[in-house]
Amino acid sequence: MTHPRFWKTTERLLRGLYPPTCVLCGAQGQSGLDLCAPCLADLPRNRHCCRRCALPLLAALPPGALCGECQRRLPPYAVCHAAFRYEGPLPILVGGAKFRARLNLARLLGQCLAHALRESGAELPALIVPVPLHAQRLRERGYNQAFELARIIGRERSIPVDSRSCIRVSATPPQAGLARKERRRNVRGAFCVLHPPGVERGAILDDVVTTGSTVWS
Repeated sequence: MTHPRFWKTTERLLRGLYPPTCVLCGAQGQSGLDLCAPCLADLPRNRHCCRRCALPLLAALPPGALCGECQRRLPPYAVCHAAFRYEGPLPILVGGAKFRARLNLARLLGQCLAHALRESGAELPALIVPVPLHAQRLRERGYNQAFELARIIGRERSIPVDSRSCIRVSATPPQAGLARKERRRNVRGAFCVLHPPGVERGAILDDVVTTGSTVWS
């Protein structure tokens, strides 16, 4: 396994050769990110949200409230952390990382997620499990965007990443455009755990969380 110091040294060298540049407006990047200070400040942070599933809530609701869905039925996970709402420039950043092989955007999003975890003071997991792609889709795309995000976060926060304990056994259609119940049916039985990760507190990481159906499956 490559030592973390190697990656930090390599990143410093690359930053010296290629200074960070904002991917949204082209200005000089800040804080080692490919975002300038104004664009970074404009990202739609998901601060007022359901304390369980991270669904954005109306401002009128008190901090720490549960959304209606979680009040009716709590999800099978302890907590969900979603750093940003899926609006503004986020569809562009996520779409570029997911569908257009812009791995620089995956690196940027991973860095932003790592910084958001640090700022929130959230308890860190002992392991990160990126949501796997089906082998056919992985061959077509050439990479798994969830793994690329997990790799950056794991390196930034010193958390191991496990991409082998869970596989996707069904090449399901995309979740986009499906209703909540359809999403759950779509991914039911789509994943298989080959061996338990062996940790008490693990995190499942995906690029976008809409209904949390992937975890329910």
